[in-house]
Amino acid sequence: MSDRHISQHFETLAIHAGNTADPLTGAVVPPIYQVSTYKQDGVGGLRGGYEYSRSANPTRTALEENLAALEGGRRGLAFASGLAAEDCLLRTLLSPGDHVVIPNDAYGGTFRLFAKVVARWGVEWSVADTSDPAAVRAAITPKTKAVWVETPSNPLLGITDIAAVAQIARDAGAKLVVDNTFATPYLQQPLSLGADVVVHSLTKYMGGHSDVVGGALIVGDEALGEELAYHQNAMGAVAGPFDSWLVLRGTKTLSVRMDRHSENATKVADMLTRHARVTKVLYPGLTDHPGHEVAAKQMRAFGGMVSFQVEGGEEAAVEVCNRAKVFTLGESLGGVESLIEHPGRMTHASVAGSALEVPADLVRLSVGIENVDDLLEDLQQALGR
Repeated sequence: MSDRHISQHFETLAIHAGNTADPLTGAVVPPIYQVSTYKQDGVGGLRGGYEYSRSANPTRTALEENLAALEGGRRGLAFASGLAAEDCLLRTLLSPGDHVVIPNDAYGGTFRLFAKVVARWGVEWSVADTSDPAAVRAAITPKTKAVWVETPSNPLLGITDIAAVAQIARDAGAKLVVDNTFATPYLQQPLSLGADVVVHSLTKYMGGHSDVVGGALIVGDEALGEELAYHQNAMGAVAGPFDSWLVLRGTKTLSVRMDRHSENATKVADMLTRHARVTKVLYPGLTDHPGHEVAAKQMRAFGGMVSFQVEGGEEAAVEVCNRAKVFTLGESLGGVESLIEHPGRMTHASVAGSALEVPADLVRLSVGIENVDDLLEDLQQALGR
């Protein structure tokens, strides 16, 4: 039975899509095919299409089928990191002289890829507030081939109306790319809203346990999927079998983890709004968030990321990060443990001086699945009560 017909319910797909029992032993978990090459049944006689693990590996195939099912796509591709996935996508879609619209709030590594790597290849880019469809439309030029969106964005938790921007991109003959890392396919499915490509850092919520680095692209168009697969093989930054196995393990519990992340983050955001030392809380679940209505329309829940600003400026924000105890000071996000960081000095140092520069007094939280009372107590003591 095809994975596409197992169920339309996310929780069931997460456990079963791509997870076919091993035909030799009946093992319910796909094996880790830690192998580089495969015996052929005569020249060109490939067993199951496998010849070399850069081109394809059964463990990676299982993950890619799982990812495609969860995002409602036709093709999923797994890479060695999120940035490797982004690099493959950009070099597949773009040629020298093309133009891309990028958001005014985005992961620092994505900005660095555009500003320091792709730009040297002759690709032009401009910045727009993607939460404003009119701003996106105004930023598009006759050379625009792609519009890039993060929603919720990193680290300011901005929200973009995916359906509205998808129509704008389509009218311009451009592809809409949505980085769905913060939301995950459990909370939001951009392809169903008109996006052409979904990007993930599998390192984050999809893996979920801070023990793997990976990236993914998922598309709804078979032809684009084939083109991306060609470049994936030609460029070679593929996910290894053990990393693929770890992410596949993680996606099985994605729904229950995201429910808890979202529940805890909502309570954390509510507490922060009432704290005297907090000047601003950024969380799309708050009714006064400018993107709340759009987020409520296109998301199942509001996710586990919360950012906030504190009185006292940059040094005060750094002090809060250093005083946290249950929240671990560290980069990345999306693991079961709670993390705290100072974006200006850590994950977003590369955007300093640009249109994407983040406030110096900003603190970003990845709210984990611990007991929420412990998290609230820790933040209160870190803020100095």
